[in-house]
Amino acid sequence: MITGSHGQLGRALNKIYENHAEYVCVNTDVGELDITDVDAVNQFVSEIRPYAIINCAAHTNVNGCETDIDNAYRINAVGPRNLAIAAERCHAKLMHISTDYVFDGQAAEPYTEFCVPNPKAVYGKTKLAGENFVKEFSREHFIIRTAWLYGDGKNFVRTMLGLSENHDKVTVVGDQFGSPTSADELAKAIAYLLPTDNFGLFHGTCEGMTNWADFTREIYRLAGKSTVVETVTTEQYDKNTTGIVAPRPAYSVLENYMLRLTTDYMFADWEKAIAEYIKSL
Repeated sequence: MITGSHGQLGRALNKIYENHAEYVCVNTDVGELDITDVDAVNQFVSEIRPYAIINCAAHTNVNGCETDIDNAYRINAVGPRNLAIAAERCHAKLMHISTDYVFDGQAAEPYTEFCVPNPKAVYGKTKLAGENFVKEFSREHFIIRTAWLYGDGKNFVRTMLGLSENHDKVTVVGDQFGSPTSADELAKAIAYLLPTDNFGLFHGTCEGMTNWADFTREIYRLAGKSTVVETVTTEQYDKNTTGIVAPRPAYSVLENYMLRLTTDYMFADWEKAIAEYIKSL
């Protein structure tokens, strides 16, 4: 059972399981199931009795969460709680997707699963609450924190490619560091972990790190675009942004430490993954 199946990760998972010999996907999105309604979730899950629930549903509008606080907590915290309760009742595994925003971004080296979360934005606070509910209510759970995700849908890569169509120059922040991660790569990791009993918390991002400006330059290089990327600071960028701007972690590089300690699974390097993505477009 996949929640948030219309999103980038949901679509990537469906590609993996499309012709699978063992698993069939039951896809749900907001139109089919309101994960914030505990009774609806319990009824739905008890009817289909899934082997596993993969929760890709989230309120991911980071700036929007700052003003839509109640709804952010409903979707990002109460929703996972409801899925965890239902999963436990039906003895289903629960795979929950979380984020680098649970950290404050003040580190000088990659965050491992043993680093203490300290979210600054409402988005990160609600996602951390969701993690805690999953741990509290579901014994057979996986939590995977990922970052800078792109895939089949609206994302940073497509936005920058769109801007290149009618702009000779774009301004992009260069003081936020992270690991761009392909939804296809994350879906592969999920499919690897799901049949196992290697439960717990994992970080799941492509290997290596970059900043948004250099990431954009690589996107344009691979796509054969001549648009110039001008590097600005987060402070400079925020001054030209209207509305409430959520605090962004300056450094949100995640180390896939638990995967390395407990498995031999490796994500692709971010450069290789973005090259594959641009080729597919």
